[in-house]
Amino acid sequence: MPKYTRLPAISGKKLIKLLTKAGWVVHGRTKHGVALKKPFADRTRVTIVPDTKAILPDGTLSQILGHKQTGIGKAGLLELVNKFGI
Repeated sequence: MPKYTRLPAISGKKLIKLLTKAGWVVHGRTKHGVALKKPFADRTRVTIVPDTKAILPDGTLSQILGHKQTGIGKAGLLELVNKFGI
């Protein structure tokens, strides 16, 4: 399995699989994708990930990884990819 050092091109479906392996729970489906949630000490975070086989645009991926949604950042995504694979 290759070790990634920069953000890989990832589809919405693959990102959903990675996040569920990291403890996120599918909370429901919306018009725009799949709602995932995970409780943290201070609050429960919720994010919507497009349920698509297409590669997510950089801006969309950055927003999902940002502090307002998942909060894992680019480094967190790389850890998940290296741990679980894509």
